[in-house]
Amino acid sequence: MSILDNVNSPKDIKKLSINELEQLCSEIREFMVSSVSSTGGHLASNLGVVELTVALHKVFNSPADQIVFDVGHQCYTHKILTGRKDKFNTLRQKDGISGFTRPPESEHDIFSSGHSSTSISECIGLAKAKQLKGDKGKVIAVIGDGALTGGLAYEALNNSGNDNSNLIVILNDNNMSISANVGSMAKNLTTIRTSPKYVTFKSKIQRGLAKLPKIGSHLNRMFTLINTKIRKRVYNSTFFEDLGFRYYGPIDGHDIDALIDVLNAAKAHNHSVLIHINTVKGKGYEPAEKNPTLFHGIGKFDAISGKTLVSANNFSSAFGKTMCRFAKKDSRICCVTAAMAEGTGLVEFSNLYPKRLFDVGIAEQHALTFCSGLAKNGMVPVFAVYSTFLQRSYDQLIHDIAMQNIKVILAIDRAGFVGEDGESHQGVFDTSYVNSVVGFTMYAPSYYDELEAMFYDGIYKTEGAVAIRYPRGTESYKPDGYNYEHKNYDTLGDEDSSVCVVTYGREFSNCAQALDVLKNTKLIKLNKIKPIDKDAVKSAMKCDTIIFAEEAVKSGGIGQSFAEELAITGYKGKFIHICVDDEFVKQASVSEQLRTYRLDTQSMIEEVENAKGK
Repeated sequence: MSILDNVNSPKDIKKLSINELEQLCSEIREFMVSSVSSTGGHLASNLGVVELTVALHKVFNSPADQIVFDVGHQCYTHKILTGRKDKFNTLRQKDGISGFTRPPESEHDIFSSGHSSTSISECIGLAKAKQLKGDKGKVIAVIGDGALTGGLAYEALNNSGNDNSNLIVILNDNNMSISANVGSMAKNLTTIRTSPKYVTFKSKIQRGLAKLPKIGSHLNRMFTLINTKIRKRVYNSTFFEDLGFRYYGPIDGHDIDALIDVLNAAKAHNHSVLIHINTVKGKGYEPAEKNPTLFHGIGKFDAISGKTLVSANNFSSAFGKTMCRFAKKDSRICCVTAAMAEGTGLVEFSNLYPKRLFDVGIAEQHALTFCSGLAKNGMVPVFAVYSTFLQRSYDQLIHDIAMQNIKVILAIDRAGFVGEDGESHQGVFDTSYVNSVVGFTMYAPSYYDELEAMFYDGIYKTEGAVAIRYPRGTESYKPDGYNYEHKNYDTLGDEDSSVCVVTYGREFSNCAQALDVLKNTKLIKLNKIKPIDKDAVKSAMKCDTIIFAEEAVKSGGIGQSFAEELAITGYKGKFIHICVDDEFVKQASVSEQLRTYRLDTQSMIEEVENAKGK
């Protein structure tokens, strides 16, 4: 009999024995591997937190006790236990459940959490609000998978103080940036300190001392001081203790009995607590344990063999190869990544030029200011970053790069629609916020050879800071005879047409395919999208109708800048802007997202024909 079949909410596991909970964990892993192999998703990190999540729902009462996962991609077991097991085949699919925590899905999801390092800040706020309202419920932040390398987490820890009596922070240490175990003595002490009997005994002693007349408070302070000094002598690291937390750890994150004990001890505390657990990323599924990076975020795969069907050729790999070629000839070239060397295609670069590859952790703000220092002393730093994660560094773009006219190259990966990761990961905002920064030049390649050529132009022929944005995945349709010749824009089709389509980046392929079907249509491809070449505007103005198509938000973006240039020059024709208009892009495949926003080939054909009155 499957235990998982009978688990539909957290209350269903409250009465299960340790043996039954262990069996449940095994069944969850089998279920997860089978399901994610069909949908894709963040597998390795979720396999690592199965026991922890089961223990959390065994000990605490969600949602009265609020559990916040950081990063939210660790939430699959949580979703399975909170009533979404039967919807798991829709994971990351259009109109299905999200791959991250998402409050509209369930009362058990406290925040939408697609980016890292936010949980402790959120939980301090939740805990403080509970205190102000007299709510005794606990607040638990589950942070790990490298999220503690983000600066926001340290700002929160510094602000946590000693008065958050209902705050529990769980550090999920899966050897992804956190320190090694602290030794056997610390483990033995942790075993004692997590015993409910010890916590009860200690509380009774403190209450008894407090009642003694005159000397009670003094003795209590002495007791606390001695207790603290013993802990500091035994534990090699007292960082969390110094910040005001009661520290427990390290705990075996796959020993559910030990996890339940330590969580019960933390629950009994009237003080902020940090629990340090060790887990194995990919636990229980051999392919994921051997290659946790590959199975961190993975597409569909064969559940038995673990083999994937991911193409080795994509824009990220093209970027990595380009950087290797440039670095071979130019010793000034350095690459910087924020814990995404594999995702941004820099593995080969790191092997060939290890001294010129800098992984700063999940710290995009630091990465950019670090780049400004490299550039100031004569290097050429290239910061490879996903569009969605670059959002964290807007101030650095302005203050530390552009305002000081420093030559830093942004390699903006995953620009445009990215598909199933949903609202938090779509790369549709970078055009707007980079477009707003004085002094930046921005390029948008449509093909691999263009990417290399534009990086050459950006590094060697362009003054000031440069951003080069390119999409996730592989290059698409390329018109016969088209070649990039280092122009700011290119024109295809009928020069005397009444309708002109203007676009850039990946969307050029869809528009070019539409052009093969359409007649009497002009297509302008912007290669440099900031600043916009005024001659491109003049060329478009010859047409009665201009259709601007882009995989980006409307507000502040390239289409709006183009429209402004048209207005300044007195254009009297019709301007149609096809883009994302004031909304977040929901999860779906990239092809579905293109259709939804009228940016696929067939939609472009229809838009042009409608403009012509057909």
